[in-house]
Amino acid sequence: SNSNATGGYLNQGGNELLVRALGRIQGVGDLESVVVKSSGDRPVVLSQVARVAEAPQVKRGDSAVNGLPAVILVISKQPGADTRRLTDDVTAALAGLRSSLPADVRLDPALYQQKTFIDLSIRNVVEALRDGGILVVVILFLFLLNVRTTFITLTAIPLSIAITGLVFQWLGMSINTMTLGGLAVAIGELVDDAIVDVENIFRRLRENARAPQPKPALRVVYEASSEVRNSIVFSTILVVLVFVPLFALGGMEGRLFTPLGTAYIVSILASLVVSLTVTPVLAFWLLPRARFMAHDQDGLLLRVLKTLAGWAIRLSIRHPAPILTAVAVAVGASIAVVMGLGRDFLPPFNEGCVQVNVVLPPGTSLDTSNAIAAMVDERIGTVRGVATISRRTGRAELDEHAEGVNTSEIIVSFAPAAGRAREDVLAELRETLAEVPGVVVAVEQPLAHLISHGIKLYGDDLGLLRRTAERMQAAMADVRGVKDLMVEQQAEIPQLQIRLRRDKLMHYGLAADAVNEFVETALNGRTVSEIVEGERKFDLVVRLDEPYRVDIDTLRRLPINLPAGGRVPLETVAEITRGSGPNTINRENVRRRIVIQCNTAGRDLGGVVTDIQARLAPLLAELPTGYFVEYGGQFESQQQATRMIGLLSLVSLAGMFLALSTLFRSTNLALQVLAALPMAAIGSVAALVLTRQSLTVASMVGFISLSGIASRNGILLIAHYLHLVQHEGESFTPAMIERAGKERVAPMLMTALTAGIALVPLVTRRSSTRSRP
Repeated sequence: SNSNATGGYLNQGGNELLVRALGRIQGVGDLESVVVKSSGDRPVVLSQVARVAEAPQVKRGDSAVNGLPAVILVISKQPGADTRRLTDDVTAALAGLRSSLPADVRLDPALYQQKTFIDLSIRNVVEALRDGGILVVVILFLFLLNVRTTFITLTAIPLSIAITGLVFQWLGMSINTMTLGGLAVAIGELVDDAIVDVENIFRRLRENARAPQPKPALRVVYEASSEVRNSIVFSTILVVLVFVPLFALGGMEGRLFTPLGTAYIVSILASLVVSLTVTPVLAFWLLPRARFMAHDQDGLLLRVLKTLAGWAIRLSIRHPAPILTAVAVAVGASIAVVMGLGRDFLPPFNEGCVQVNVVLPPGTSLDTSNAIAAMVDERIGTVRGVATISRRTGRAELDEHAEGVNTSEIIVSFAPAAGRAREDVLAELRETLAEVPGVVVAVEQPLAHLISHGIKLYGDDLGLLRRTAERMQAAMADVRGVKDLMVEQQAEIPQLQIRLRRDKLMHYGLAADAVNEFVETALNGRTVSEIVEGERKFDLVVRLDEPYRVDIDTLRRLPINLPAGGRVPLETVAEITRGSGPNTINRENVRRRIVIQCNTAGRDLGGVVTDIQARLAPLLAELPTGYFVEYGGQFESQQQATRMIGLLSLVSLAGMFLALSTLFRSTNLALQVLAALPMAAIGSVAALVLTRQSLTVASMVGFISLSGIASRNGILLIAHYLHLVQHEGESFTPAMIERAGKERVAPMLMTALTAGIALVPLVTRRSSTRSRP
């Protein structure tokens, strides 16, 4: 009764007509007149046996914004799409709709946008890049004390960044927080190769100016650049090798740090190209005829540093045993401290908003859940520092993260103007929401929520899983640092169970599928057709009217058509009783599982999990065979990333050893360079302890970067030893070692200081803004 058809073509003289039979239903009136049975002279139409009405689908969710009813549209981008550009396009498209909307409809596209977090992060990193560049200029000028050498060295930064941008364009990569972070980490090192080249050219030109028979400037520049070329190339190779582990990381950590490593390596290789091509040319153009070349005395700072370096070298040569012993003890202590440091997956980052998850007991109706969630909205609104509140109660079945109507997700955006620390707002939110009775509340950030999971308990018996999970929750409740503890909502909920009687089905010749289809159509409804209205389509659904669906006695008497004719009540072929059953059964890797989830606050993740494992050990020992626990989420990611970085760091060390052996053609000298790596880590460990930081994947990336810097300085020093011995008539004596140390103190200190001080703005900006909304 709801279809069109074609009758082909009809010739009418010189024309032909297309024949169409138009039988589609146009509205409620057409539906009411549909014939459902023809009996003699009196047909039965639909309106005589049914109520025909336009109505919405069964509501399985609701939403509100700032306590007022609303429709929340969630837009997810495709992989690889530009989040910022897509957000701007969507915002522009919504702005174009405003003129066509009713006066009482208001659009607010800024409830939650990842673009805001991205823009804030990019702005912070760009400002850190700027401030780091300024500090690099200061360091270079203090050491070199002239504008020309500083200018030549600094050209490496914009040229390297420009080359990196071209490579990104060629590879189809985007400029984002992590790629800019890679540039921020590398900015101090972008000038390292140029520093080594310029400093050596500058020093050799001054020596040449004092020589009785000066060489041509071009030859001096060429020889000075060639003298350090191998050191520059191999030190860059080592920097690249130490970053290789980042590209083997999987999961969320891989998605985060692979772009950072790519940006770092590409920019470092670009700086190498610049130092081998542009830097010597600029040095030849700007330095030989400069007036300051006639001054053979170093600046005051460099003279003081060379004096201190000479004293330190002489002291080390005279007393090697106690110094090496002290270093070995410090390295051992650092290793012990690292092993005892707290462990986290990532440092805390601020998204400018939080997600409040409100979970009610399973079986709670949508109306009750809405009322309680509205109460939560009201309480959140009393917290100073909150800007907007958007809530979704329930999630439809086709949603990526379907949830029952007993679950609400509330996105709370912060007001930066309030000037409150993020931790203070979170603490007040938790304290305020703890007063809502019968509600389990979890407060975390939206992006962090996507990568946080809990303890997964696997087994076969649902009842035993639930009871064990509740015991685990009680054992974990007073662990220091545990917040927002909850057990996944798996519980027995009331059910109306219709159990088919096989003997009766056989007696009446009924198939179980026919009865189940009848029950599904009567109670849940079945889509039998579509009503087309212009460009819009509406489902045509058949089901029992509301009064008959809610009355159990009426359900018992529902007549079922028999294959041979006649009818029997539903209760004749089925037992209709009240009962209970699980609200949901979750599986993972074919095994039933239940999740115990919590957040951490005021303590490192590793320490919290260690205490939890100790508390749960007696409980887990009592479980039958086949029941086991997995610690997932950020703890699992942290463990996997740590193992992967540790394993591949050994591979990187082997590659570094091969590269150094190729450079020096000596195992002894290669090992001397590598011996500096654990010594350099002493300062890093001390920094973590002094700033009360835990060991994270990000800090491990810092250790990786440090390895490249430390090996670079070792290569510079040992290569200069060899140059003095092979080309300047020196021998391996304490005097030669002191001379080499003094001559290399400037490039070594400049490269180390620029690499470290360039990161100071990034560190201080993170410290000052990570707790701000």
